[in-house]
Order: sequence, then structure tokens, then C-alpha cells
Amino acid sequence: MSEMNQRYDVVVIGGGAAGLSGALALARARRSVLVIDAGSPRNAPASHVHNYLGREGAPPSELLAIGRAEAADYGAEIIRGSVVSAEKLADGFRVVQEDGSAVHARRLLVTTGIVDELPDVKGLAERWGNEVLHCPYCHGWEVRDQAIGILAVSPMALHQALLWRQWSDDVVLFRHGRPDFSDEEYEQLAARGISVVEGEVAALEVAGDRLTGVRLAGGTVIPRDALVVQPRFTARSAVLESLGLRPTELEVGGQVVGTYIAADPAGATDVPGVWVAGNVANLMEQVVGAAAAGLKAASMINMDLVTDDTGRAVDARRAPFSAEAERQVTERVLGDRRHGLQETSR
Repeated sequence: MSEMNQRYDVVVIGGGAAGLSGALALARARRSVLVIDAGSPRNAPASHVHNYLGREGAPPSELLAIGRAEAADYGAEIIRGSVVSAEKLADGFRVVQEDGSAVHARRLLVTTGIVDELPDVKGLAERWGNEVLHCPYCHGWEVRDQAIGILAVSPMALHQALLWRQWSDDVVLFRHGRPDFSDEEYEQLAARGISVVEGEVAALEVAGDRLTGVRLAGGTVIPRDALVVQPRFTARSAVLESLGLRPTELEVGGQVVGTYIAADPAGATDVPGVWVAGNVANLMEQVVGAAAAGLKAASMINMDLVTDDTGRAVDARRAPFSAEAERQVTERVLGDRRHGLQETSR
């Protein structure tokens, strides 16, 4: 791919559910589309996608493979690569990849997602997406009636414990150094049969590639089949920051739980010509919601391009008339000058 020789109506940065959904809609709208995907989906550790009507239980890799094929069938180009920056030009954007190559885009759809920053507990990261979970709607059914632990690392701990109680009557809340709960909060936990375990969590106990328990700093092991944690959700925003967009912090209970890129309901950012969709704009978005957001952004991008195309067409239509009018004025001025010279010579 030579420097800036490739020009597209839209470059989609990120090939997850939001990006591919947007690419599919734009390609069906007969737009030239390039999807640049780094190949590191957030849900790669998960075995299945849930709550996606018609695709319930599909492996994430299968869903993405189908999406890529569908978008490609309508003419979208999809390549593996990492975009490091984008530059605003008079007629669009210059999109630069890690290998130094660049392409031109009239519009950008950025769907780079977020990074889950996990608590520093030994063995926790290795089980992330398996028995270490955070969303009950994504994984609650799979651990129903099992022994579930809640690691209190955010102000959402009480909410998490009460929520996960819907899926099991064996829920334990590990306080893990979190400030003590109020009497009212303890009453709520007790009323729902949720035990509170004091002390720091030191590590996870694993046997046969399966979580078996949670070990406290003092050495006590509490048997658990699953552990719920609240990661810090950090937007993958480097490309957007290169365009002057800064992440916005999301606070819950006075604590920052993540960052996102602010946009209007259709995904338009403060930089004209740049849209976002999926988790980079909405930290709590599930796969089906991300796909819907990609579709919505794509429809707005196409309409924006239609407006631009129409303006260009009007200018082009007027150009011949403008040229003819200019020619007539020039001829009239020259004629007047000739007439003036003739009168003077008399």
C-alpha cells in the first residue's frame, strides 16, 4: 500500500462488532470502505457471546469471521494492522499505520474499544473471561447456582453483590480493604444472605485449570467457583487523541472507573468527520449494542457524505455557467474599451 495512493470514503479503525457493523452498512450504501483491525478483540478470552438475538452462544471469533465475510461480500476491504495516528487535512484525514504506510479517508469511524485494567491479585488475570467475570448478563447464567465471590475493588461492590445474588444463593463479598459498609448496607447484604469476608485477597487457587478458591493474605482459602471483579475500563484512544480528542473520565462514588470518548447519540465527536461507536464511546455497551451503535454511526456518516457529495455536485453544475458569465463580462469590457478607443480616434 503506497503512501496516500489509497483513498476511501470511510476508514474504519477497529474490526469488532461496532466496526464491522458500520463497515457492512457503509459498503451496502456503495461507499468505499477500509477496515483496519489490530486483531486484539477485548472479548477474545470469552468462550461465547450472549444476549445477541439470533447469535446466542456464538464464539466471539466465529461472530467476527462471519461479520468480516459479510462486509467483504459488499466490497469492504479488511486488513490487519495497527493505526498509530490520524491527521486532519483540508479534504479529509491521513491515517497512518504502524508500518509507516498511510491512506486517505473522507470520514473516520473509530471503534477501538477499551482495555480492562484488572486488580493486582495473583492468578486473577490468567482466569479473566473464564471464572473471573464482571458482567452478570454476559456470564451469570453460566455460573448459576455456583459459589460466587465478589471482590470489592470499586464503589460498585455492594451493587454487584446484590445483582449477582439473582443467579446464586451462595454469594460472598470479599471486602479486600474497601472502606467499611454502612449499617444499612450490611442489613441489605444480610437480608439477601450475602456474607462479608474481611481481609485482603492475596491470590486465586486453581486446580486442573479451574478456579477452586480465593486465598486471603492470612492464608485462609474460601472455596469459590467464580470471582466477580470490576476492572477499570480505559478507552483505546491514542488515534483519537492524535486528532485532539481527549478521554472523559467516568466517576462512580467519587472514584474513576474508566474513560471514554464523548460523542453525540449518533457517535459524532467534536472533530467534524470523526465518529465513534462501541465501548470506546460507551463503557457498558454489550456486543449487540456495539453492533447497533456501529450501524447508527454508519448511517449518519453516509448522510454526511451525501450532503458533501451534493454540495460538490452543485458547485460543478454551476461552474460552466460561471465560466460563461465571466467570458461574457470579459468580452463586454473589451468591447467597451475598443469602442472608447474608436471614439477617441475620431
